[in-house]
Amino acid sequence: MGAALDRTGQLTAFGSLPKVDSRKELNTTSKPGPQRFARVPTHVIGVARERRSSPRALLALPLRLTRVGNYTEPIPVTLVTRNISSSGVYFLAPRHFEAGTAIELEVALVERPLGMGTVQMCTAAHIVRAEESDMPGWRGYAATFDDFALSRDDVLPLRYRTR
Repeated sequence: MGAALDRTGQLTAFGSLPKVDSRKELNTTSKPGPQRFARVPTHVIGVARERRSSPRALLALPLRLTRVGNYTEPIPVTLVTRNISSSGVYFLAPRHFEAGTAIELEVALVERPLGMGTVQMCTAAHIVRAEESDMPGWRGYAATFDDFALSRDDVLPLRYRTR
């Protein structure tokens, strides 16, 4: 059993529960309403598990849509990601794609001046979900990566190259 300071600055022991007067009301506010627990022991009951296999990062990264289905874009459409993970990406586009549509895109993971370490992810993907967006004329798309490659523009000094 250990000891630590509680909120009032008094020494209290780990592992022991404070004594609770059963006649006292648990609601700590003076407003009427449902009774609430002062503290929820999440270590005992657990926490809801994230259902996604890969955690999402809320990043606005430049995204270029280069191919949709069998049609190569003459001028790649530049968009922005809403979130991205190791398995997929979510973005908005002013077009209509059906779920299952194959796409190719490039995501700028790191953008630096030419030759200074820009990293782009070039990937084949397919749309898994399409939904309405709060912006008129735009729709939100979730795509999962089928295959990807990283492209770097930095120059490796000769002394680090393999012979």
